[in-house]
Amino acid sequence: MTSTRPHGIHHLPSVFGLTWLGQLVSSLGSGLTSFAVMVHVFQRSASLTQYSLASFFAFLPMVLLAPVAGALVDRWDRRRVMLLADLGAACAVFAMWLLAKAGDEGRWEVHGWHYYLPLATCSAFATFRNLAYSASTALMVPKQHLGRANGLIELALGVGQLISPGIAGVLVVRLGLPGILLIDLGSFVISALLLVSVRFPQLASHDLARKPGASLREDVLMGWAFIRERQGLLGMLSFITFANLFTILVTVLITPLVLSFADASRLGWVMSIAGVGMLAGGVMMGAWGGPRKRILGMLGFQLLSGLALFGAALPASPGMVAGAAFVFMFCVPVIAGCSHAIWQSKVPVGLQGRVFAVRRMVALSAPPLAALLAGPLADKLFEPWMSTDGALASSAGRILGTGPGRGIALLYVTLGVLSAINVLVAWLSPRVRNVEEDLPDALPGAPAAPKHGDEESGSGEVLHRVG
Repeated sequence: MTSTRPHGIHHLPSVFGLTWLGQLVSSLGSGLTSFAVMVHVFQRSASLTQYSLASFFAFLPMVLLAPVAGALVDRWDRRRVMLLADLGAACAVFAMWLLAKAGDEGRWEVHGWHYYLPLATCSAFATFRNLAYSASTALMVPKQHLGRANGLIELALGVGQLISPGIAGVLVVRLGLPGILLIDLGSFVISALLLVSVRFPQLASHDLARKPGASLREDVLMGWAFIRERQGLLGMLSFITFANLFTILVTVLITPLVLSFADASRLGWVMSIAGVGMLAGGVMMGAWGGPRKRILGMLGFQLLSGLALFGAALPASPGMVAGAAFVFMFCVPVIAGCSHAIWQSKVPVGLQGRVFAVRRMVALSAPPLAALLAGPLADKLFEPWMSTDGALASSAGRILGTGPGRGIALLYVTLGVLSAINVLVAWLSPRVRNVEEDLPDALPGAPAAPKHGDEESGSGEVLHRVG
């Protein structure tokens, strides 16, 4: 292979740094809006149905639009996609500001369902932005620093998800929903200005990884074909999907677990400790970058997070649950950072939008499934089993205790065991265990020749052109 990295590669870390700063600011603003709008919908409607529907519409576009968004991201200039996505999301936030002002001033009777469409619009544009950002990281950052870069990306997302609600809870009392939305609009302006100030390295024509005249449908299907033909990546995708399922079950059920033996203030303390754990994991990953063999980092920290669940399941103690939550959430950025770095180094840069879109769609299918399973599993099975006269009171109850919340504790133990099995299955698969050695690197400046037999497939042809 004779191609080299794009001219000016020594400037790329600063490009990534400014882009990351914009993402951090945008994540904070979006987190403020998400929390404030959801609280506003619930307070106005006093309906759990309207509240859950708001969450549903905020999540749905991330799954439905991902394949098409990925194909378009690979066709268009990715920095421009991010700028247009910021503009579109800002318009949706402005629409919510108009709704909130009209409701506060009594000029219009605003109901919770009025926010569904703007929330879905924000989510749709965020899907484009996040895919463009993820697919651009390998262009902005040298291969050896991808682990650090992904750790910082997870840190930025963690700040938005974990710190913004606390800030919004204070600001919404003083500024109201319109004030929160104005802050978010300001975050879009800052993010856009930072994006305008940088220049992303552009893909060379031989890196575009598209068949001449290919339709949008063919581009969408190419992302799935690329993964399906590489069993190591397919196994990683299966592993991460199950890991996401377990993670969402844990995070959904930690609230009733803690409230079964402590008050709301203790719950807040436990959640804060969990948030600190996630931030600490992101900081560590940003500084360290993960182990040289990243599959070991992904599997090892997943095993550690599963072991932490055994600590959370021990007889009721806020300190023990908080410590387990810290360890569990600490592992999340490391697992994600190692996984992202492998995908970014193995997928040709011109194909990353499509491939990452499929990966995102499959991985994001786990959270709604987990949300649907959490309540019935706890209420109908595990809690009755662990009641004082339940079926497992004389066996598992002797170790974990019986009564309210102990069914969730048993479910945590079960999830810890399933997490270990997930790691074992991945490790026993040679294609997953050796994915970094078996698949050629596809980054600029790295050999990207197809493996024997790939030449007959469409995506194999892509790798051949990139190489």
